This record gives sequence, C-alpha cells and structure tokens, in this order.
Amino acid sequence: MHRERVSENVFWFQSEVYAQVTAGVIVGPQWAVVIDTLALPEETLGMREFIEHELGVQVRYVINTHYHADHTWGNCFFPGATVIGHAKCRELLIEHGIPSLEGARKQNPNLRQVKIIPPHLTFDSGELTMRVGKKNLVFSQSFGHSEDGISVLVEEDRVLFAGDAFMSLPYIVDGDIDEMIASVKRIGRMGLENIIQGHGDIILRGEIDAAVKENMNYLNNIKKLVKAAGKRKNADEYLDAITIEECGKSRVYLGGLAETLHRRNLRALYRQMNGE
Repeated sequence: MHRERVSENVFWFQSEVYAQVTAGVIVGPQWAVVIDTLALPEETLGMREFIEHELGVQVRYVINTHYHADHTWGNCFFPGATVIGHAKCRELLIEHGIPSLEGARKQNPNLRQVKIIPPHLTFDSGELTMRVGKKNLVFSQSFGHSEDGISVLVEEDRVLFAGDAFMSLPYIVDGDIDEMIASVKRIGRMGLENIIQGHGDIILRGEIDAAVKENMNYLNNIKKLVKAAGKRKNADEYLDAITIEECGKSRVYLGGLAETLHRRNLRALYRQMNGE
C-alpha cells in the first residue's frame, strides 16, 4: 500500500494489489475521518494501524463515495465509526453488497472477516458539510460512475476526493455517460489544488486541466464511436477494433485493468444506446 501526505492532516492511500484503488484520511485533534476503504482487508487494516498508532487518533467517521466493494467492504474494520454516504449508497449496499459478499467469500477465504456495514447517516440532495479540526469538508453528489456517487472537498486546501467520478480511465458500466461528463466538467471548474482519483495517482494542480480535457475527450469519443457502431452490421468487430488511444487516452495502467474496463465501457454503452 502506498501512502502520501497530501496537505496538513490530509493523507492518501493507494492499493498495490487491486486497480490502484485509493482512500484517504483527514485528521483532527481528537479524531479522524476516513474517505473510502481499500479493496482487501489487510490493506484497510494497514490504514487503521497507521491512523491509530502513527497519527494517534481514532476514526469517528467513514465516508463512502459509492457502494462498490473496493470502496466499502472495509467499513467493518472501523468499529464504532459512523458511516456516511448517499441514500442510494445505503440502498445499493444492502441490495447488492450483501449477496455479492456471500458469493465472493466462496472464492476468497480472507473475506470471511468482512461484514457489510451500510451508511448510518445519508443525504440525497444538496450538500453536507463537516468540520474536522481546521478543515471544512463538503460532500456533494458526483454521479456518472454510479447513481450514488459523491465527492468530498477539503475546502481550505482545495483538495477533492472525487471517488470514481474521476479516474485515470472513466468507467460508466454501472452509471450514465452524460452524468459522468457533467461531473467531470464540474470538477474542472472547481479551482482545485489536487484531485484524489478513485483509482490512479494524485492529480496535481498543473495537471488538472489536461486530465479533465483527456477524460472529456475519452467520454465524448466513445459516445461518438459507439453511436457509429449502431449503424453497422458488423458492430461487434467494429467495437473490438476501437482502442483506448483512438478515444483520446494513453498510458493508462490501473493495475493492468485499463483495457478490460475500456472494452466493458464500449459494450455497456452500446447496449444502452441500442436497447440490447
């Protein structure tokens, strides 16, 4: 697990095992707020060890940016913490997270200690704010990757924990491409110092405009190319030939999953556009 200090009392974690998934912590004088958990129990427990023993505080709140397993299945490793998320996040974790975990346990014995903990405190419109020491956190909706997505702005530092609304390769299989485009545009207008992507490395201030432009190009290009595929008899072959680079993206790693995610984007968007 990688770890980095982003600004005073703000830290970032990145998995070395699964898809460069990220999490964060904001530290106050007496307690801390965790934003998302990591994919594997041992990595989330490593986060907790660092927070409790190196930073010397307990975790009072865990924020889930959305319901997907790689961001939420570590909630249970912060006993006593209040989990916060979108109202839809709670609903989807109960509906999909519990059966998904039951299936995953059969494949991975390490998940036996995992328990689904849905958000205790939710919101479904507007913004939610929280004060942590000298930091003001602003939670707002960031849809596109999923229908329950939120992002968390550390207001004083202009650091945004964007969840999967911003990734080094946008992923819309469980979401909506137009909502993703709107979220990326909004993020680009926020005047940020750093973007903490849900997957991938930290984007620094001088890199933000280029990253926003590249993600917008990718989303607009797959939309255009998939629309063209719908007019062809050999749609499957046409989709298979569309490369990430052709869609305006390059040098995407994501733990080796980028090509797979790209193919899934194309297929999902084709089904959405053509009702198949």
